[in-house]
Amino acid sequence: MQVGIVRELSVFSFGRLMAAWNCTPTVYSQSMPQVVVEPVIRWAGSKRKLLPQLARYWRPEFKRYVEPFAGSACLFFRLHPECAVLGDINQELMLTYRQMKANVGAVITELAGLRKGKRIYLRLRRTDPNSLPPAARAARFLYLNRFCFNGLYRTNEAGQFNVPYSGRRCGNLPEPVELRAVARRLRRVTLVASDFEDVLRRVGPGDFVYMDPPFRVNGRRMFTQYDSTAFKHTDLFRLRRWMEALAKQRIPFLVSYAGSEEAQFLSDGFNTENLKVRRNIAGFTERRVLFDEVLISNITPGEDVSC
Repeated sequence: MQVGIVRELSVFSFGRLMAAWNCTPTVYSQSMPQVVVEPVIRWAGSKRKLLPQLARYWRPEFKRYVEPFAGSACLFFRLHPECAVLGDINQELMLTYRQMKANVGAVITELAGLRKGKRIYLRLRRTDPNSLPPAARAARFLYLNRFCFNGLYRTNEAGQFNVPYSGRRCGNLPEPVELRAVARRLRRVTLVASDFEDVLRRVGPGDFVYMDPPFRVNGRRMFTQYDSTAFKHTDLFRLRRWMEALAKQRIPFLVSYAGSEEAQFLSDGFNTENLKVRRNIAGFTERRVLFDEVLISNITPGEDVSC
């Protein structure tokens, strides 16, 4: 559905719309426990430490959650919305989500044959993902993601994943019970492997949009210089145009971004909330400093209703 085509929806027409999106509303009892599902993917720049603040922007009346820069999708898993669209331009990431959703048993079987270690990591890193069947390809991504340095996704000029091994600090591979829990959570999710604009074109009335784009901050070294998925300066202007379009259509959105001149450009005319978050420098836990984070929205936050 194109944005703005439907101005008002009757109860009947909204039900048909939800069915078309595979999002038929489910009624829950107040006494029904909410199962907490943790992300199984590590992602540089993840907003896990800001989840209580981010969750305050979600409201029970929202019908669908849309996230065009999914990454680890930590806010999606925190909120557990009944209906969602998750998108990302990273093809390997989205293939992995698709395989966890549709074929989690095969992914678990593939991971069971892998052991933690630098030798296996380097072998998988050298392997062309296009040469693998889908479940093995997803297992490869999960393995590299779990044991790579700082949850980075970076490729060289040839498009080959080249992040070094850092298995000592990363724990173990996701357990089968964790993967199956993620698979259940993804059942009612539409997955889109594409540019963020392709995801935002799907937005309609009743949606809530959360955007956490990769930082593009002048004066800071980026670790995705050769990556085709890297966020470019011109992408900031595209993002800003979409923020204005969503606001014009009165579709609620939330953007999180590093405190910077770029954040000032994105936030002009919108509500802002400035936060401090403690992060590791270059992935080393002994070097933690406070960084500025800016939340930008066309709505005001309320209480955290995700718990």
